Amino acid sequence: MTKLRNTVGERIRAIRKTKGLTQQQLAELSGLDDAYIGSVERGERNFSIDTLEKIVTALQIPAIELFFDLNNMNELQLFQQKAIDEYTDTVRKMNIKQITILNKLVKNMQEAFE
Repeated sequence: MTKLRNTVGERIRAIRKTKGLTQQQLAELSGLDDAYIGSVERGERNFSIDTLEKIVTALQIPAIELFFDLNNMNELQLFQQKAIDEYTDTVRKMNIKQITILNKLVKNMQEAFE
């Protein structure tokens, strides 16, 4: 099951970086050691569900976000996933009014590109 472990580790790293966190900061937020975080990101650790829960809680993401396999994506898909990660992080920091305004802006942009 090394492939899944590597996929999850790569996603943890990508999301952590999108959020502007260091391994040390993620370690502090999750209650884990920074060296342990590094080994998880590299796919070297066979971590438990409890450890995964600590990491997703610290990253403030649903666990499903860790299971996208970036290695099977083409360049466009990788670029799209990175944008989705960044937008998701931004939207999670907004209130309902801000999200409503953002949605209207996005719809207007879509119409402009058509």
